[in-house]
Amino acid sequence: MSSAAKVITRDWIDWPFFEPRHRAIGDALDRFVGSGALDAIDHQDVDTACRKLVRAMGQAGLLDCAVAAPDGDAAMIDSRSICLSRESLAYADGLADFAFAMQGLGSGAIALGGSKELRQAVLPKVRSGEWLSAFALSEKDAGSDVAAMACSAREDGDAYVINGEKTWISNGGIADVYTLFARTGEAPGARGISAFVVFPDDPGFGIAERIDVIAPHPLATLRFDNCRIPASRRLGAAGGGFKLAMQTLDIFRASVAAASLGFARRAIHEALAHARSRRMFGATLGDLQLTQAALGDMATETDAAALLTYRAAWRRDVQKLPTTREAAMAKLSATETAQRVIDRAVQMFGGRGVRSGEVVESLYREIRALRIYEGATEVQKLIVARELLKPR
Repeated sequence: MSSAAKVITRDWIDWPFFEPRHRAIGDALDRFVGSGALDAIDHQDVDTACRKLVRAMGQAGLLDCAVAAPDGDAAMIDSRSICLSRESLAYADGLADFAFAMQGLGSGAIALGGSKELRQAVLPKVRSGEWLSAFALSEKDAGSDVAAMACSAREDGDAYVINGEKTWISNGGIADVYTLFARTGEAPGARGISAFVVFPDDPGFGIAERIDVIAPHPLATLRFDNCRIPASRRLGAAGGGFKLAMQTLDIFRASVAAASLGFARRAIHEALAHARSRRMFGATLGDLQLTQAALGDMATETDAAALLTYRAAWRRDVQKLPTTREAAMAKLSATETAQRVIDRAVQMFGGRGVRSGEVVESLYREIRALRIYEGATEVQKLIVARELLKPR
């Protein structure tokens, strides 16, 4: 498939949520995709692919909007720019979107809570694409319920000793720097969690297993066996890790919805091309009213989800207001919509739709995880309801 086919038609850039600088970012993304940078990526070797993708995006300056400068304010990261980038990259290549997002997510807490020395040591290398970053929050029994975290960090003089495991960690096994969240016990539940920076060569740190999933991405279970790190690598205050994690996720949660939009728009593009060319019953597939009805639903639902997504990002960037409810609505709507849109596209393709190597087959595998990670659909519904029920 040519690079041109991977460049998104971005007519929604004229919506009032955006500014001229966002159009410039869109142009830079189009140049990156159109350059052929994604064409040589071997998706069978995801470790090497992610390193190449991150390096290429860093060299192109695309990571600047997701990774804070060492002397910058992470809270000022523009959510609309991240969403725009993820929608465009997901449209072109799911692994490219993953690689981009992890650079921001993995470094966000360092930018928010790291010392000047840590920020200067880590952020420029992540921002340039020299280093890969990871966000180590989830555990076997602590996914949606982060307060159930068991991995611990015990203070010992001028160091912390870490024990336990983390699982479902993106970039696990290939990251150059990990943001780790562990229980330090200052208080019960979420108030007793702290954040740390861990490097892969720290003694006592290892990879328990690599995890294979239906849409290949680098994932792993991390193991800490009396892993000793300097106390200077704690991020923020002791017991403040949960707050740092939530602040980081607040910046990036709406972008999960944006990635889903990219997958949905690519499915619509593929479905339209197929409907126009596939001959059936003396006409084209697109001439059939059932096909037209499906396409109408796909386009309408996708734009509706896009409005929710960019409203959430605009509210955070411009109005400087909390977006807990709005981001949850966006993620809920966009991920579920994209699943339906892609499923309809696969159905239109018939037997071709489930053939390995087809774009719609790849999209079908890519979208499934987005309905789970960074808060499953069911959790998003609870968040929206909880926010509605709060006293006004």
